[in-house]
Amino acid sequence: MKQDMIVILDLGSTENTVVARQIREFGVYSEIHPHDITEEQLGELQNVKGIILNGGENRVVDGKPVEVNPFVYHLGCPVAAIDHPTAKCSQKWAQLPGKEELKNFVMAECGAQPNWNMKNFIEAQVESIRRQVGGKKVLLALSGGVDSSVVAAMLIKAIGKQLVCVHVNHGLMRKNESESVVEVFQNQLHANLIYVDAVKRFLGKLEGVADPEQKRKIIGGEFIRVFEEEARKLEGIDFLGQGTIYPDIIESGTKTAKMVKSHHNVGGLPEDLKFELVEPLKQLFKDEVRACGVELGLPAHMVYRQPFPGPGLGVRCLGAITRGRLEAVRESDAILREEFEKAGLDKKVWQYFTVVPDFKSVGVKNNARCFDYMVIIRAINTIDAMSATIERVDWDVLEKVTNRILAEVGNVCRVCYDMSPKPPATIEFE
Repeated sequence: MKQDMIVILDLGSTENTVVARQIREFGVYSEIHPHDITEEQLGELQNVKGIILNGGENRVVDGKPVEVNPFVYHLGCPVAAIDHPTAKCSQKWAQLPGKEELKNFVMAECGAQPNWNMKNFIEAQVESIRRQVGGKKVLLALSGGVDSSVVAAMLIKAIGKQLVCVHVNHGLMRKNESESVVEVFQNQLHANLIYVDAVKRFLGKLEGVADPEQKRKIIGGEFIRVFEEEARKLEGIDFLGQGTIYPDIIESGTKTAKMVKSHHNVGGLPEDLKFELVEPLKQLFKDEVRACGVELGLPAHMVYRQPFPGPGLGVRCLGAITRGRLEAVRESDAILREEFEKAGLDKKVWQYFTVVPDFKSVGVKNNARCFDYMVIIRAINTIDAMSATIERVDWDVLEKVTNRILAEVGNVCRVCYDMSPKPPATIEFE
């Protein structure tokens, strides 16, 4: 089923995603495009029922206010404006419209049908993937994260064994995550999965490296090399699957919005890339990606897993990584996640994890002095990850987590709770 669409043209607003997400909540598909979209580009979009010109604080570029091309007003569909563009529109709002105002424009004035849902989205993407790929093969780096897992499930549904998944275990995964990837994708979904045990290789490269940025570069660079080595062993690969999602594209900047951060899968790929990209999730927000995963039948623990940094536990084992502290991070993190789930905090708290710094403190174990590591617990809530507040965890829960960590994790004699919001602290420690 072809879905109706509302197009949002960015004239410098910082609230484009707010409007887009609200429209999608009505069951109508929406996309954000640059203000200077060409008539040809707009004509390639399917079932456009209305256009919203979204102005804002970044509307002036190089001393001049940006404007849309005049053809936008002559397409025969309603056009609304936020922040008083000079051209005549069917609706004008001085600021973001209320929910009912926006709904009236989308549903009544534009006549858009609420046919945007995950079932229809998946059907459309499966058809699109099959049309793009044909009988050829797709290669996908399957980390086990939400985005790559949902992409894998989507591609399996669309092309089955034509998908080749490569999972690299670099030794910096959380407890049982690599095992979970193998169980779900190889044993349950019968994917064509290549498992690479590169634990010794990665930890060897990281030995003695304490600088966080250097650690990140080593982990990222080595991952690419391992992936390339596996790709060279294969034949007939023409496509590269990627878990690019809509915020990746938005955060990488537009002509009227500053770049929040660069993403390796948006503009960061090598120019001589020999693969054609397959990116079936690139128009979805994170919560929609999760909903897509549920619709595709992925287990809840995989769809709703905690956000995880690219370098994995490598940036939660502070300073130079040692196997002992790495295991302390892994085991304490597993205890924290288990107890938060029991207490119902896994659905309430946005992100929670443990870190182990590279220094020791004095303690007492078995009636004797000891000199062991500490575990720091971090639990925060955020909407956009740009700022974060601390979760006020019930004292009984914290005490239970602490007692388990001290009893079950070796070489640890102290547990602390991080009370630092963002800013000034960041979410991760490194």
